[in-house]
Amino acid sequence: MRAGGIAPHTPQSGSAADGRGLSCAAAPAEAGSAPNLRPPMPSAGPSSAGPTLGRLVKLMSLLWLAGVAMRMTILAMPPVIPLVHAELHMSETQVGLLIGLPLAIFAIAAVPGSLLIARIGPSLAVIVGMVIAAFAGAARAAAVDVATLYAAAIATGFGVALMQPGLPTLVQLWLPSRIAYGTIAYSSGMLMGAMFATVLTIPFVLPLAGGSWRLDLVLWAVPALLIVPLFALMSPASDAPQRTGKIFGARWWPDWKDPLVWLLGLTFGSNNSAYFSTNAFLGDFLFSTGKPELLGVSLAWLNGAQIVTPIILLLMADRIQRRAWPFLVFGPFLLASFLGIMFLHSTVAIIVCAALVGFTTAITLIATLALPALLSAPADVPRTAAGMFTISYTTAIIIPTISGALWDSTGLPWTVFVPLCLCAMVLTVFGAVVTRRRPAGETAVAQ
Repeated sequence: MRAGGIAPHTPQSGSAADGRGLSCAAAPAEAGSAPNLRPPMPSAGPSSAGPTLGRLVKLMSLLWLAGVAMRMTILAMPPVIPLVHAELHMSETQVGLLIGLPLAIFAIAAVPGSLLIARIGPSLAVIVGMVIAAFAGAARAAAVDVATLYAAAIATGFGVALMQPGLPTLVQLWLPSRIAYGTIAYSSGMLMGAMFATVLTIPFVLPLAGGSWRLDLVLWAVPALLIVPLFALMSPASDAPQRTGKIFGARWWPDWKDPLVWLLGLTFGSNNSAYFSTNAFLGDFLFSTGKPELLGVSLAWLNGAQIVTPIILLLMADRIQRRAWPFLVFGPFLLASFLGIMFLHSTVAIIVCAALVGFTTAITLIATLALPALLSAPADVPRTAAGMFTISYTTAIIIPTISGALWDSTGLPWTVFVPLCLCAMVLTVFGAVVTRRRPAGETAVAQ
């Protein structure tokens, strides 16, 4: 991500708001000789040279908080599922559906999120999503049966889904010349939000709640709700609905004929499928292979390894933006990790491979999330991101289903990872291909 030390860009549209203050090899020559083919866009920052350090830190902090809110309420549920399972007398199928419902809603509600951005602007759309997710997350505590629990889970997923296309849009709007830093900020918030809920619940929050899963869910909703006024008060005044309306207009429906949408969706879907499926199946796989004692430490390394990646990427942001090498390097490492889990049964090998799955999927997650803002025209970022999320989370539902069916039909535990090996290959190839596409402005000038 080449956001840190990038020379100021002179966009063809005459503004940094294009979000393409990031040079490619052929861009200077084209920009110097091509006519102005696009109307000027409003400026999204203080200058084309990028924000001041203070403003950069402020905006990155806001994006980080939004990322935390986007994951914390959703992932407050898995640590208390055994308690919920027992109290509501749920079957294993019902438990699986409880986990899968939010992913389905992420896919279904991504496009309505794009529509909301077109109507009220990305900042307000993110705030609306935060409020819905926080209150619905707390409402899960009031469930009297499985049906009411599902209803609250659907509403929580809907709030998060509204936020998803809003965050890459805010990165484009707030930090057009520092897209890598903005993406790292909110994606690291997502990773930390997931870690807070999964790591702190059992040793700290659940005892504080007196062992009540209901009170635990309410307690996790409180910080998510407190983020809302902080985000609203500190968001730039330039993100007013009347201004963002001029930028994003009424273009909210994804262009399903655009290869970019499918490349992004399948790349991100391969990433999501690899990560979520490993979390879902690793426990049963270890039990079936006679190593149940490795479950806790393997999951800890799988999820904990993701935490260090934003720090690493922040230090090398200028080297991975719109570059193919993160996919060409870490995609094969992901494939090797799955092969190791499948066929190397030593304790060290399983732990190392689990950690590599977490590390490689985190690297490629952040590299992929930056691409909609880098490759799309400013007005197309919300709908491109919505299309990407719709395809990716649909994929993340289909792949685990195929994996489970393979295990059931063959009786061989290792076959559950075969579709994930294919995901690693798709991530490698499609990720490399999509980074070679020209940004929208460069394509217009070339034509």
